[in-house]
Amino acid sequence: MNYDAVIIGSGPNGLSAGIKMSEAGLKVLILEAKEKTGGGMRTEEFENYGCKYDVCSAIHPLAASSPYFSKLPLQNFGVKWIEPPISLAHPFDDGHAALLHKSVFHTAQTLGIDAENYANLFSSLVKIWDDIKPDLLGPLKIPKQPFKLLQFGIQALQSNSFFTDSKFRGKYAKGFFSGLSAHSILPLDDIITASFGLVLGSLGHTVGWPFPEGGTESLAKALEKYFISLGGEVQTNFHVKSLNDIPPARAILFDTVPKNILSIASEKFTESYNSQLRNFKYGAGVFKIDWIIEGEIPFVNPDCNKAGVVHIGATKEEITESEKLVWNGRISEKPFVLLAQQSYFDKTRTKENLNVIWGYCHTPNGSTEDATERIENQIERFAPGFKKQIVAKKVMNAIDFHNYNPNYIGGDINGGMQNWRQLFTRPAIRLNPYSTPAKEIYICSSSTPPGGGIHGMCGYHAACAALKNIFGMNVC
Repeated sequence: MNYDAVIIGSGPNGLSAGIKMSEAGLKVLILEAKEKTGGGMRTEEFENYGCKYDVCSAIHPLAASSPYFSKLPLQNFGVKWIEPPISLAHPFDDGHAALLHKSVFHTAQTLGIDAENYANLFSSLVKIWDDIKPDLLGPLKIPKQPFKLLQFGIQALQSNSFFTDSKFRGKYAKGFFSGLSAHSILPLDDIITASFGLVLGSLGHTVGWPFPEGGTESLAKALEKYFISLGGEVQTNFHVKSLNDIPPARAILFDTVPKNILSIASEKFTESYNSQLRNFKYGAGVFKIDWIIEGEIPFVNPDCNKAGVVHIGATKEEITESEKLVWNGRISEKPFVLLAQQSYFDKTRTKENLNVIWGYCHTPNGSTEDATERIENQIERFAPGFKKQIVAKKVMNAIDFHNYNPNYIGGDINGGMQNWRQLFTRPAIRLNPYSTPAKEIYICSSSTPPGGGIHGMCGYHAACAALKNIFGMNVC
């Protein structure tokens, strides 16, 4: 059969692109190499325990805040958002925990001497967040709200190290904000790393850090069901190895990273463009553990058990050192650990007195080093007795992630390094970053702006570009 558009890959951006093009009345086919759709949005069973764990992504403030996803009727297709009482807890060795509440005031009250500084910072950002969000989650262009975006941008361009030293005085606020910035998966002395802390903090104060009931896969299923309801078609277990594998179509969109696009379509591109794709830089990897434990993690600070996410790394200095070592080819003895405990608030994932805990740390790209003991020691440090509660575990190193999803090059879950050089020029320097020298081929993966995360905006913007340039539809 002939199609208007064929999309290779069914991650959040492939599904997003498919939905947008179907909404425009086009005949769209999505091809997925694995047995089910979702990309980073998949949930699996812990064998013999009747418990479910999220393989990759788990917590979704970006999805809840996405300018495109928020317009879709996903609640009609099974998405039910769960918002824990506290979005994030950040424990310290003295038993204190900084807490991310939706309320800026209540969050600030957990930050000691920096309460007023924090409140002033985020109160102003929350007021402009809805106005600047569309410009932040898209390609580089003339902003609709230039003065408001400038208010954000002056601070966002700073490194986390400079920003925290200039804004805060105490260890609680510096450590708390550094944990947010460490989601950049970059050395925290790099410029723009403060932007990740500003974005994640603003999300916490506007939509919270929710997750879907039943696991991340419920979000993927809802997107797929809505796509099919619009007339879209999905074919799984279909591994595209060359352009000859793709049915005839006027537009082809790749929800894949540059390395995998090159293996399929390099003959359609100019040598200069191929060179840019070959030189695209990938980021650090991850080492992840999913545990089944009895009861709840015995944190010294009980507020940590009210949070969907716990950042384990304490001080700014410790987190900075951990992330710096990753880029020097090492895993810290005290790695910064990102922990999620969804089953406390979503009993569809588990049974009886068991809980499923999700956690990971950053590693050098391609690392096969086992970080299990270091991660568990970090948790034990703030929750003595944690190790005794472990019933079962699954581990994945950076290469395991690569093998699970070929778009995770060397374990890079962000579709490429998100430093200042590749923030808006990903995957190549072009006026339209989603287009390629082949007029019918577009890229819609997280290797395009705005980058990694479950928000679907890369797919949305790529679809808008293809709809305008190929089909003459200016519908965005």
